[in-house]
Amino acid sequence: MRGLCIAALTAVGGCGFIPMSGPASLEVRTERSPTLAYALVKLDARTVDVLANHEPSVLAGVFTDRRPPSSITFGVGDVVNVTIFEAAAGGLFIPIEAGVRPGNFVTLPSQTVDNDGNISVPYAGVIKAAGRTNVQVQNEIVNRIKNRAIEPQVVVSLGEQRTSLVSVVGDVRSPVRYPSAAAGAQDRITDAITRAGGISGNGWETWVLLERNGKRATVPFANLIYMPSNNIYVQPGDRIYVYREPMKFLAFGATGQQGEFNFDAWKINLAQAVAKAGGLYDLQADPGSVFLYRREPREVAELLGIDCSKYPTGLIPVIFTVSFQDPAGYFLATKLEMRPFDVLYVANAPQVDATKFLDFVNTTLGTTRQGVATVNDVYIARYNSRIHGP
Repeated sequence: MRGLCIAALTAVGGCGFIPMSGPASLEVRTERSPTLAYALVKLDARTVDVLANHEPSVLAGVFTDRRPPSSITFGVGDVVNVTIFEAAAGGLFIPIEAGVRPGNFVTLPSQTVDNDGNISVPYAGVIKAAGRTNVQVQNEIVNRIKNRAIEPQVVVSLGEQRTSLVSVVGDVRSPVRYPSAAAGAQDRITDAITRAGGISGNGWETWVLLERNGKRATVPFANLIYMPSNNIYVQPGDRIYVYREPMKFLAFGATGQQGEFNFDAWKINLAQAVAKAGGLYDLQADPGSVFLYRREPREVAELLGIDCSKYPTGLIPVIFTVSFQDPAGYFLATKLEMRPFDVLYVANAPQVDATKFLDFVNTTLGTTRQGVATVNDVYIARYNSRIHGP
């Protein structure tokens, strides 16, 4: 029997066979994982300040050009108007009988910038328009005709803008595709959304995707409001897609409830997230081992004192730890803003895992004793059968 008990305990092989909702707090604190390197950061006043001052600037980080768009240029398909003035009658465009005309100018028929990017002006020939401003086109026409016309001046205007458009679609009240504003009156992202009638859902569950020149970036709508750096200028050709997806965080371990939880607000902090997850489970949780998993930009990780040399390029996996045994831990938790898809994990108290192990051992020993008793009963039955017969 003793041999069977030893074999059973050997088969257990330690606590790895004991049911657990996640890693033990000691395993998290060792900062060693066979699959992914991470950094453990204690939540304190300095850490909270660093994170508060370096909220992620998604759009501003991807689209780094902070300048407003330059003057609108013509594109293939735009409709262009050209008006030519001369100082006196009898020139190239104004006949001597000036009295029969309303003024000393002539307006050419509107024309579309062709597939080669050109327009055609009498006596000036083919003029390159695509990719140029109206002033540049005006100057070239003047240079072409100045030796033949009488002190010519030219006005070139955009009759119909079919390029340099901005599109706003998705969960907005009136999807729109509108011409990009002229220099000096440029829209920002929120202005473009306003042109589309504004968002159609709750702001805290709305996301904004910007596509520009093959690049894409997505940001919660709230970040456009609370972080002006993300509310960048709209550029010609931008596509803005608005959609709804509730901001969520995940909770695991010894919380009152586990699973996905919606923010249901513009912002929530760590203390609110713990409360949404049902708080700490009194019979199981270790209040000194509350962990928050997220990835931080490299520059923020360095400010947190993390040695980033051992991590590849990109976002750094970070686990923040806070103790709710410390009364100040609750104050710190109210200062740490949650981000979408953060993972909250509360470890079991050590004695809980020890109790589970002892229960497992007792169950194993009980099963072993029952097995031994059964074997003995069978052996005795066979022995009696041999002695006394069937």
